[in-house]
Amino acid sequence: MPRKKPDKLEPVGKRIKKARIAKKVTFDRLANETGFSVDYLKQIESGKEIPPVGALLQISRALELDAGFLLREEEANLKKRIKAFTKRTENYAYTTLTPGAENKHLKAFKVTVDAQQDHKGVGYQHEGEEFVYVLKGVMEIIVGDHVNRLKTGDSLHFNSGIRHKMRNVGKENAELIVVVYGH
Repeated sequence: MPRKKPDKLEPVGKRIKKARIAKKVTFDRLANETGFSVDYLKQIESGKEIPPVGALLQISRALELDAGFLLREEEANLKKRIKAFTKRTENYAYTTLTPGAENKHLKAFKVTVDAQQDHKGVGYQHEGEEFVYVLKGVMEIIVGDHVNRLKTGDSLHFNSGIRHKMRNVGKENAELIVVVYGH
């Protein structure tokens, strides 16, 4: 019987599904814990959607998982399939800048968002604070009903407990540093 290659990584959606089933958490309960729709959660588990970092943090918190368990996995997958896979789902990619910080409150990421794109699906929120610094491009960060327009060199610090969403409004791919502080 052929064995799975040890370096073959399981998609993040499958890991979430296994954890949810093992912990006997229903879609309804996970939706209430995260604020995401059942349909969106099903799309994540099936691999049709790649959730943004904030969503992964919320899901891992709701399932009482180490966020690094999901984030490390997703980072490895995205590095391998960044062009083919990311383009047809969320139009963004991220890399963990704080490997080994899974059990820490502070996590940092380098995020690339394709031109004229946003995080599709839902806005997201997670307990704590978030800091965004734009390395390149023009971004809109919507926090609640307030729209913040940031260009290269601009930064924003906000309460990430408020529903927020980001959108690249420029003509080039944007690069950002996102630092998340959560409890």
